[in-house]
Amino acid sequence: MTAPAVNDASVQASPASVVGSGRRGIPWALTGGLLLALLVLVPVAAGLGAYPIPTGEVLSSVLHRTGLGGTALDRVPESVLWNVRFPRIVLALLVGASLGCAGALMQGVFGNPLAEPGVIGVSSGAAVGAVAALALGLNFLGTWTVPAFAFVAGLGTVLLVYVMSRSGGRTEVVTLILTGIAVNAFAGALIGLFLFFADSAAVSQITFWQLGSLSQATWPKVLAVLPCAVLGLGLAPLYSRRLDLLSLGERPARHLGVDVERLRIVLVLVIALLTAAAVSVAGIIGFVGLVVPHLLRMVAGPGHRFLVPGSALLGALVLLAADLTARTVAAPAELPLGVLTALIGSPFFFWLLRRTRRRQGGWA
Repeated sequence: MTAPAVNDASVQASPASVVGSGRRGIPWALTGGLLLALLVLVPVAAGLGAYPIPTGEVLSSVLHRTGLGGTALDRVPESVLWNVRFPRIVLALLVGASLGCAGALMQGVFGNPLAEPGVIGVSSGAAVGAVAALALGLNFLGTWTVPAFAFVAGLGTVLLVYVMSRSGGRTEVVTLILTGIAVNAFAGALIGLFLFFADSAAVSQITFWQLGSLSQATWPKVLAVLPCAVLGLGLAPLYSRRLDLLSLGERPARHLGVDVERLRIVLVLVIALLTAAAVSVAGIIGFVGLVVPHLLRMVAGPGHRFLVPGSALLGALVLLAADLTARTVAAPAELPLGVLTALIGSPFFFWLLRRTRRRQGGWA
């Protein structure tokens, strides 16, 4: 018996390649809604904090700085806005967009809606690099030492996972996941050793970094993340159609001209670039890359043409809102951002598992 032919018509009819006819307008409406929400939340976040600044004054200062009118504020509020608040807001947008987009790519590459960037070891590898720099007291790059070590270690870990999972010139998804799990476990052991031998001051720094935070945001850190984020976010949408074809299965995707192995290599590197850059400056912030693509997929469908850039927008919005909550809900204290996203993301993930199980009639 011959296998049924796979052609462009079947791809166009597949649920993974296009948004359903009843949802055609939803992506555009969602995009507009997300952009509007960002435009509203940014000045609000800039005005809230230990030193409150009215939203009108925030907008006036922005217009003045951009040469579109407005008036400059007094020295103190102007300094708070442009040296403290705006670097943190921009960094939150970049980190959130990077994690959200990386999560959408990860789930598309692995064909698993429960995958997230940490699966391939990039987060734990970056953590090892940062913890090593802190525990050993390394400071030869000044304030850049910890982010630089985290970024290089994160990328190096992903490359190690990929090389170890290859066999016969190919990489199977299951092998890649299992290798990532093993490397994550080994990285956790290394972090434990560094914590055991570190002094109390280093342990405090390591704990703070692992909990995730944007409290150390500066314009130089924004400029450090910006090239990686722009490159990764610019490349990701170019592979949307191939991800839709890959969702049909590896064999049909190959028949339709997709070089599956090359696609997987490129996207794993893009995921590593986005995640390592985000983790290097913000610490470990979980659940954003897992939850954000799910929210969009439930509303707009599985098509990656919207899902990839939409996840970047929603990720930026979610992390900015989470950071605003983290620094205001317990003022003057500040909640660790990674703890807050985990507290919110974990119940949602549990609900998602229950919902999926009910719809599928069980997993047995």
